[in-house]
Amino acid sequence: MTINAAVPPLPDGQMAPLDDLDRQIVAALRADGRLSMRALASKLHVSRANAYARVDRLERSGVITGYSAIINPQKYGYGLSAYVFIKIAQQSWKKVRNQVLSIPEVDHAALMSGEHDIMLLVRTRDAASLRDLVLTRLQGMPEVAATQTVLIFDELSPRDRRDDE
Repeated sequence: MTINAAVPPLPDGQMAPLDDLDRQIVAALRADGRLSMRALASKLHVSRANAYARVDRLERSGVITGYSAIINPQKYGYGLSAYVFIKIAQQSWKKVRNQVLSIPEVDHAALMSGEHDIMLLVRTRDAASLRDLVLTRLQGMPEVAATQTVLIFDELSPRDRRDDE
């Protein structure tokens, strides 16, 4: 198989043409982003050159956008996690987006349809920190019309699956 060395990034929203091996590579790297090319190639039964070329193409085409460490929030000092649903004034998404992205406790943010406009996954040290975040910093934004906070008791992740159950 020949891989085109001049793969341009795809426009936002356009899906890259992926085959089963590409998807296996992505799955393996999502499970362990520190896999060496040798280990990745061995795991997928392909040559190192093929694994390297495909990962490079997946990165250049924007399918793989980066690598990061996955932390245990409690051990990192975030004892409390919550979803905060926000209703905002019309036409204020861009301004609120920039303000929300500047808050270190925001782990994930999404613009949504439905009853709420924005959903945040926030992680704070404790209840007092969460209260300050919601009542002072978020509700203090003039564009925020209302918030609703839902505490997270436990988080489930596909990485937590057990094969023995």
